Amino acid sequence: MAVKKGKAAARKVKDKWKAKDWYKIYAPRMFNQVELGETPSSDPSSIMGRQAEVTVHELTGDFSKMHIKIRFRVEEVKGLEAHTVFTGHELTSDYVRRLTRRKRTKTDHVVDARTKDGFLIRLKPMSITEQRIQAAQETAIRGIMSSYLLSSVSEMTASELVKSIISGDLTRDLSQACRVIIPIKRIEVRKTEVLEAGTPSSEELSIQEKFGQEAAAAAEAEPAPEASEEEEESSEEEAEEVSEEEEVVPEENE
Repeated sequence: MAVKKGKAAARKVKDKWKAKDWYKIYAPRMFNQVELGETPSSDPSSIMGRQAEVTVHELTGDFSKMHIKIRFRVEEVKGLEAHTVFTGHELTSDYVRRLTRRKRTKTDHVVDARTKDGFLIRLKPMSITEQRIQAAQETAIRGIMSSYLLSSVSEMTASELVKSIISGDLTRDLSQACRVIIPIKRIEVRKTEVLEAGTPSSEELSIQEKFGQEAAAAAEAEPAPEASEEEEESSEEEAEEVSEEEEVVPEENE
């Protein structure tokens, strides 16, 4: 009897995976609501707060940005769709290790700055000098970083800030500002964290759309390619042939 009861209990065990549904995870409007992947769950409420991490290469298709990881968190579930918010970014550990070398100084810093649309974001920049520097110089570099980031981030939206970090515009300007102390070999924003969420504008373009507009504007600004010598010679020959055909001597009437 005991054996029969055990077999009956084993038959009643349900497959938990069959009771679960697959929910598609989407990036926020900042990243054009790109599909990030799928996650299983038997209850929509259990999806809330789940984390998703992808590289910029997966979002934009740019192979040169494979070392930048973007983090998202599920904030809303609609049907079988899970919508996320941006929570921060981080550089891969192997990329950071490649930047550091012997006889150089790596200076880490932490700055909490608020964007124009109300996001409070913690930025963690790091600078790498060509040679070892003194502690006083490191303190001066941190001071310049703080003042520059607080003033520049206050004039940006969260989307513009993320775009400037991805493109490298923010670190390039930051490096120029720190040159008054000592030439900087490399500055990177190693990590960002969203401490307080703001209210992004629904009319603001996504980061992918902004990159597309910049690429189109750069293509229009490029001068037209000059004709090669072979093309110029062929055009001159065609012009000579046309002129010879036009110069036809009329026949004399007998």
